[in-house]
Amino acid sequence: MRLSLFPRRKFKTVTEITPEALRALGVELLILDVDNTIAPYKTLTLEKPVVDWAEGLKRAGIVLYIVSNNKGRRPEVFAALLDIPFIKRAGKPSPRGVREALARTGVAPERAALAGDQIYTDTIAANLAGVQMLLVEPIKFTNIFLAIRYFLELPFRREKRDQ
Repeated sequence: MRLSLFPRRKFKTVTEITPEALRALGVELLILDVDNTIAPYKTLTLEKPVVDWAEGLKRAGIVLYIVSNNKGRRPEVFAALLDIPFIKRAGKPSPRGVREALARTGVAPERAALAGDQIYTDTIAANLAGVQMLLVEPIKFTNIFLAIRYFLELPFRREKRDQ
């Protein structure tokens, strides 16, 4: 695996990642980031379109797994709402949490993707683990530090490079 700051594909929202798009990429396992990917920071609820999207992916045979750096109870709450497994305190950009999800599901890295909103954590972790990175736009900026980080990520968000 190699260190890369470029995602495989970009989507406006996580709900734009369709079963057809995942099948075209050969993806059986979709690993989900939590914060600003499936829900805004500090919330403990999921919007109905996200729940419906996840149910549709599961019906299509896609395995879903949450891998989050979050240390609180949010990963567990969202995993329960979606009825999927989770790993919290994943340590991204380390690939450890992604590799653990792969090991627990028995899915090969080339058959997996990670959907996340950040270049410096999600994208690096996915690329180091050898899974495809599907970058989504952050749901909401809650503070100036997130806006600054996003600004610093712009060169990598603009350019699309297939891996």
